[in-house]
Amino acid sequence: MQAHPGFLITFEGGEGCGKSTQARLLYNKLQQHSIASLLTQEPGGTPLGNKIRSLLKIKRDFPISPLSELFLFSACRSQLIQDVIGPALDTGRVVVCDRFSALDLKLIDAINTSATGGLKPDVTILLDILPEQGLQRKKKVHEDRFDSEELSFHQSIREGYLDLAAKEPGRWLVLQAGLPVNKLSQLAWDHVRPLIARGRR
Repeated sequence: MQAHPGFLITFEGGEGCGKSTQARLLYNKLQQHSIASLLTQEPGGTPLGNKIRSLLKIKRDFPISPLSELFLFSACRSQLIQDVIGPALDTGRVVVCDRFSALDLKLIDAINTSATGGLKPDVTILLDILPEQGLQRKKKVHEDRFDSEELSFHQSIREGYLDLAAKEPGRWLVLQAGLPVNKLSQLAWDHVRPLIARGRR
């Protein structure tokens, strides 16, 4: 993957951890500091991605195999990188993405590499939360298909994220999602601001 002059920051975490809120707050900070930036999400962010997002999130009356679901996520990711993230990075913008990693550490890694063209975020911020707490928070807002999965499903997702973070500690920042929203936002900003400044020199 060719190096880009831009900077890619992603937020990851289980259901109800506050990814969308923190991604939006960081994007607002970048805007306030007149840093050319873009906020996007995954799955979604393109016409194709938004259609697939709807299919993935709704409660369906037909099954989709885990491998088929993985390919749908990967199709979203590939289109998002081609149409949105790649062009923004090429022009030197800071891209903030609400979710980017997929979770299965062998098969998915190979498919992810193909879908992304080898693109990796410069920084990934993991908002870590116990699945029970995250699901309780999510229910107060709205529920989707992922909320109805067994608790073991959400526990495996959390373990997968923590494993990914442990393998690349220099690229991942792990924050406790139970902290106050403004505190989390400040910690994220304090971490990425010098990295962005250094990368833009």
